[in-house]
Amino acid sequence: MPEPVEPFDVPVREESVIRLGQFLKLANLIESGSQAKEVVASGEVLVNGEVETRRGRQLTMGDVVRLGPQAARVADEASYDDGLPW
Repeated sequence: MPEPVEPFDVPVREESVIRLGQFLKLANLIESGSQAKEVVASGEVLVNGEVETRRGRQLTMGDVVRLGPQAARVADEASYDDGLPW
């Protein structure tokens, strides 16, 4: 089984408005909404270290979502600096 990796930041536009299913897709942890439904319902997704089975759970800034060895953190887009000049 692969070692868990450090979470990468995924910037979102507004605080407290992204749901778990949407975030999984935005973070490229899954490919489709139907896949999100499957992995969440089967208990494969952790939010802040705890199993989450509600695809509609609202995430807030700093929440860490883990699927297998991959992990992504909800980050504030307004304070996100990707290092690009535009």
